[in-house]
Amino acid sequence: MCGRYSLFTPPDQLEDRFDARFPDGFEPTYNAAPGQDLPVIRNEDPDAFADLTWGLVPSWADDPSDFEFINARSETVAEKPSFRSAYERRRCLVPADGFYEWTGPSGDRRPYRVRLTDDRPFGMAGVWETWEGTVESEQAGLDAFTDDGGPDLGGTRRIDSFAILTTEPNEVVADLHDRMAVIVPPGEEGRWLTDDDPSDLLEPYPAEEMEAYPVSRKVNDPANDSPELIEPA
Repeated sequence: MCGRYSLFTPPDQLEDRFDARFPDGFEPTYNAAPGQDLPVIRNEDPDAFADLTWGLVPSWADDPSDFEFINARSETVAEKPSFRSAYERRRCLVPADGFYEWTGPSGDRRPYRVRLTDDRPFGMAGVWETWEGTVESEQAGLDAFTDDGGPDLGGTRRIDSFAILTTEPNEVVADLHDRMAVIVPPGEEGRWLTDDDPSDLLEPYPAEEMEAYPVSRKVNDPANDSPELIEPA
């Protein structure tokens, strides 16, 4: 499982790393959490980052609140109804410079930050989807608008969302969790976005290029978002 990650690499470095433009107003995050709007690179526009909501809502969902998948298993992503179409037609890269996993007994779980040994940013494999429909007025939220820019109290809503693929853990992550995020090998990002069958890219990332270290339990609360969260504890 991948339920939290960080992305604080400066935008100019991310643009160089992924050869894609970053929008103005980028806010670094040390504790990216489900439900937040976060930058990804979609296959339909590989030259630019776009903000999507973390928690995939299938296009066919009647109620978006019933389907908010933060992860998709790489072994079944091509078969599951919730992800099959997105895997075939709507893949994305989710940039990060580390992710968090927890280990230990219930009630006393310790968070660890996992990163590449040279601390460079990487792209996690993702799938994305667009949901459009109506919801009850009180649930419409602030992202529902009429054509003239005012709030749409009728509840018309569009949600662009994504999920991160997971795979079996390598030796570094196996001590922390039985799943890990799929990291696309450097130089293979274009293949992930465009190939008809990119399944060979879904293997665990080499353990010798990764490390993990304990961090503060403050990361448990998604409201906490500061550089101290990535400091070794």
